[in-house]
Amino acid sequence: MRDLVYPPVVLFIKGVWKYLGLQFKFTGIDNIPEKGGAILAINHIGYLDFAIAGTAALPKKRFVRFMAKKEIFDHKLAGPLMRGMHHICVDRSSGSSSFVAALRYLRNGEIVGIFPEATISRSFEIKELKTGAVRLAMGSDTPIIPTIVWGSQRIITKKVKADWKRNRFPITVAFGEQFIVKKGEDVDAAEAELRRLMKELLTKVQDEYPDSHKGQRWAPARLGGTAPTPEQVEIEWAEHLREKANKEERA
Repeated sequence: MRDLVYPPVVLFIKGVWKYLGLQFKFTGIDNIPEKGGAILAINHIGYLDFAIAGTAALPKKRFVRFMAKKEIFDHKLAGPLMRGMHHICVDRSSGSSSFVAALRYLRNGEIVGIFPEATISRSFEIKELKTGAVRLAMGSDTPIIPTIVWGSQRIITKKVKADWKRNRFPITVAFGEQFIVKKGEDVDAAEAELRRLMKELLTKVQDEYPDSHKGQRWAPARLGGTAPTPEQVEIEWAEHLREKANKEERA
């Protein structure tokens, strides 16, 4: 696969990281294969997770092809860049085409990045996962690499004011051991095991993070932060759906 767009975008992104003064820590890089297909199953805590996880894979000289929602591809500026970097468009009204595309990439030896939580976790905990990563692993006979990003939510995340100042935030990306899923295994059981592995790796990363979580908006309530709990997020989402339904009834 020819990459004419990806290398200059990488240079630009590295310039952004340098401007922000971010302090990166990458662990478990050897779990990424030097050749062949693999799936990065990444937690989702901020809008920069894809760029940060992609940066962490560069020491292995691998470009990650991310699965991203159609709205990004429809953007007049981001769309051409996403297509030029051979990322995978996910149209939620027709998910089969993106699944087939990802399967083809994996069988051709590419690394595919997927956010199995589907949306940003406002509690910064691991949400319930979709089964796409597991089904892709089964269909392509490639390993899943549980991947944790931590610290990106301090720059820009959902419903929190962005902070683009040069703050030298510590950013951690941890790649866990390869998780092998065989064809014919129980999909739900494999998805539950992947979630367990991601939660375990997240806890390890948080325990080793150099800055205190106590009293911080970017930290989960479990660690003394002031982010909403998973239960609070669920209640807010249910209220949002009720309000949306009421508006549609009145329209």
